[in-house]
Amino acid sequence: MGLVNLLSASRGENLFLPAHGRGNALPKKIKRLLKLRPGIWDLPELFEIGGPLISEGAIAESQKSSAYEVGVDRCWYGVNGATGLLQSSLLALASPGQAVLMPRNVHKSCIQACLFGGLIPLLFDVPYLTDRGHASVFDRKWLQRVFKKAKELEDDIAAVVLVNPTYQGYSADMESLIQEIHSHSLPVLVDEAHGAYLISQIRPDLPKSAISFGADLVVHSLHKSAPGLVQCAVLWSQGEKVDPFKIERSIELLQTSSPSSLLLASCESSIKELFESKALKKLKSRIEEAELLKDFLIHKDVPLLKNSDPLRIILHTSRYGLSGIEVDKSFIKNRIIGELAEPGTLTFCLGLSSHKRLGKRFVRIWNETLKSFGRQKPSFFKRPPFSIVSKPYKPFSCCWGSSFEKVYLQDAIGRISVEMVCPYPPGIPLLIPGEILDEARVDWLIEQKCFWPEQISDFVRVIS
Repeated sequence: MGLVNLLSASRGENLFLPAHGRGNALPKKIKRLLKLRPGIWDLPELFEIGGPLISEGAIAESQKSSAYEVGVDRCWYGVNGATGLLQSSLLALASPGQAVLMPRNVHKSCIQACLFGGLIPLLFDVPYLTDRGHASVFDRKWLQRVFKKAKELEDDIAAVVLVNPTYQGYSADMESLIQEIHSHSLPVLVDEAHGAYLISQIRPDLPKSAISFGADLVVHSLHKSAPGLVQCAVLWSQGEKVDPFKIERSIELLQTSSPSSLLLASCESSIKELFESKALKKLKSRIEEAELLKDFLIHKDVPLLKNSDPLRIILHTSRYGLSGIEVDKSFIKNRIIGELAEPGTLTFCLGLSSHKRLGKRFVRIWNETLKSFGRQKPSFFKRPPFSIVSKPYKPFSCCWGSSFEKVYLQDAIGRISVEMVCPYPPGIPLLIPGEILDEARVDWLIEQKCFWPEQISDFVRVIS
């Protein structure tokens, strides 16, 4: 069909990212820009424009203005998504050989950054919801247990990473978690990729951004939960725990030296949308509309799971013994395309577009799907066999460059992985380089392969 044709094809109801809903909710200035002569906006780092790391020019002024609006010290726009800015943040936080404490449900980009920087990923387990197969949020007591064990494994911990909200929209009590981390005199990086609109503080009953609670570094993906174009992101910095020079040096290492002016303009416009009165009124309307939709679906006996993000709907397929991956195919056939299909759920991202006529269609498709598959007993998922805190048996750099061989999963007991096993989306690693494949992990991975048949191989690459 060709890529250009695919980009222009109709796709029915867009309940997937980016949040602008195929242009419906893009900021007006970006819409007008894209209607001008094709390519007129494709400019280099001209003197008056500048770039994210250049101290003069329109982009420098825009970043200063955005930081002031949000109430932080500095910010940097990114054109390599939240991935690039998360990785830059980690390289700024720790030196080679130091450990970074991060949750097991961290995005794979953070694990990759540890490889780049020679860092030790000190991974801690998180609560697990066996009725749906999701990592859950944790509280301060859980984190205190983590710190106690982490300090037994590593003397030199440089920083802590938190993920909030999760892909499905679960949110923790960030204030207490950040207080706990700061009580250990450590900086905290929050991957808030899915929570950009929280900085608007549009309603007191919704979660607040980690920025409000003093997080040292926060990364937002501006296409996941704000009206930015794909690849647009921003890194916010406050306080004195992280040197801005180190941040800029790390960004320069990982980000292109020719950033797209269109994407940078999208960063600026999407952030402004989170503070301008007309845009906020529209956002509030979308949230209220989403809450009415959820209430309607629940009233019609559609099994939805509670979360903290009104703009995300989690269909609980495993409640009737169904795989979200299979149910997703039924919705796609009926031209409703979700965002995240998992073994026990199917998550839809309503984004910032209107979906007023969605409810009845959704109910009809779900009922037809349920009738087609038949109601079955609820499915439950085995808790991952992770220790409360663990680290790779061998350093990343050693494993990455090692000679390796492919072996069947069932024959990998006692071997050391050289690869990352990571269904995408959601992009959360099940196995990372340097970890030993003990019997419990192998059994669990074989079970996961049944749930993710197209994402997990029969084989795993291990050190020869």
